[in-house]
Amino acid sequence: MKKKLARTIMISVLLSTAIYHCNAQSKFEKLSFQLDSVIKKNGIPGMAVVLVNQKNTIYSGAWGYANTNTKQPYTTNTIQNIGSVSKSFIALAIMKAVELKYFTLDTDINEVLPFKVVNPQHPLDKITIRQLTTHTSGILDNPAIYPNTYRFNGDTIGTDPRVLQALRSLGYNSMVKDSSMKGFFYNYLSDKGKYYSKENFDADGAGSNYNYSNLGSALAAYLIEIRSGMSYATFADRYILSPLKMNNSGWYLTAVNKKLHAQLYYNGLNVPLYSLLTYPDGGLRTSANDLSKYLMAMTRGYKGQSNLLRPDLLKQIFTKQFDTAHAPGKINMANRNKGLFWNLFSDGTIGIDGDDPGVSTYVFFNPATGLGGLFICNTFLSDKQPIINLLTKAVATNN
Repeated sequence: MKKKLARTIMISVLLSTAIYHCNAQSKFEKLSFQLDSVIKKNGIPGMAVVLVNQKNTIYSGAWGYANTNTKQPYTTNTIQNIGSVSKSFIALAIMKAVELKYFTLDTDINEVLPFKVVNPQHPLDKITIRQLTTHTSGILDNPAIYPNTYRFNGDTIGTDPRVLQALRSLGYNSMVKDSSMKGFFYNYLSDKGKYYSKENFDADGAGSNYNYSNLGSALAAYLIEIRSGMSYATFADRYILSPLKMNNSGWYLTAVNKKLHAQLYYNGLNVPLYSLLTYPDGGLRTSANDLSKYLMAMTRGYKGQSNLLRPDLLKQIFTKQFDTAHAPGKINMANRNKGLFWNLFSDGTIGIDGDDPGVSTYVFFNPATGLGGLFICNTFLSDKQPIINLLTKAVATNN
């Protein structure tokens, strides 16, 4: 009787497992078909998608080309810059700096900087590191200055004039000649700097409004440089990329295998490769496979399991920063709250996206299921939502 019962239980388990795998296979086959349809509809040159649980990849796919001229396939190992998803790494680096006792989230940035940041309309404002990580510091991306921090250098030789005209129309004229974040931020934020202007600051002052700020984000990374005595790239490599074995990732083109690097595109035309003076805010170059290692670490960290950072500090990255009743202006609290750079969406997911010339990316996870996903593509998408909707639906349940 016992043997018969044990055999019945074993058969039941095997059947349940088989049904689970069949359902998962069917779900992912449907996902591949749907993604393929979106890619064709939007004319995306190349794209990679990875879905993960806390320890493993549960789905991966790649479509199209890293280079349409040479027909080099776009794979999950293809490398490209990922835009503002890079800011989520600043969040982790900032909390590592807190763990190392360099400062706290509520430290006044003027206690760290070698010059004073003065909002001419609110000269007595205190700007905190926390405000930099929630885009409420009052430091703005002046459109006459910020796009000019992108460096296209000699890579524009042979570029289609239509692309160059489009870049110039968006302000990408490489006019800023500073060679370091230290020099640039002095010139942008100090009242003695050559780019200093009231247009660099929110007229309502620090803490009043949500103003998405690339420069405020990179400033947070620069504070780490000051206190650590090393470049942000070195700090992030030491405490994030190396421990996660993100071996195909780096902050500069020279730090990655250029043979694996994707060509970027604008309306099907080549976009010249570029670097960012304020590289922490959008300059990480990585692959879908490497980025999935980071995503798994974040989903584990949310559950209190981290070897990168003290668990209670990592959890703060995903803690709501805004009180719904007293939220800053210019943010739709019905749609999301903010962690440190990450978005805490009303549908329960936590994510961050990235856009740059020739780049669109998205990384997210669902705390309820412990599953997450990402996509990277080598063109700018004006609407990422169809892809995001497919991926969030795919990780909404464990079945």
